[in-house]
Amino acid sequence: MKIHCLVNKTPAAAPETALRHFEGRLTFETDCWDVHFSLNNGSAEFVLLDVRSREMFDAGHVPRAVSLPHPKLKESSISEHPANTLFVVYCAGPHCNGANKAAIKLAQMGRPVKEMIGGIEGWKDEGFELAQRSDSA
Repeated sequence: MKIHCLVNKTPAAAPETALRHFEGRLTFETDCWDVHFSLNNGSAEFVLLDVRSREMFDAGHVPRAVSLPHPKLKESSISEHPANTLFVVYCAGPHCNGANKAAIKLAQMGRPVKEMIGGIEGWKDEGFELAQRSDSA
């Protein structure tokens, strides 16, 4: 009896369809490595928002991130930033939808936004250091 490959059970998309899909995903998300590289090489042209609770932020966050829990995200809380400012949002990790909620709010405000996939757990998985509340301003 031949066992069928579950990977091929649903055929792969045509290459041109796959290209549109994967290029499209990059317009919505970035990863921890790219954020880390940009923050550490002077090329961070974005505001990094930690949208978890303030207590979680204080316990450990991505260096240079700004604490703005997603329930408190309003136009007045980001009004100091020009309208074309790119916001990169993150939460706890793949098991948390706080970054999605924040991204929706930012998009509804007409603001450019990307999600840092993996969140704080992805950051730690990459071996990157966390800042503590006392480390940030």
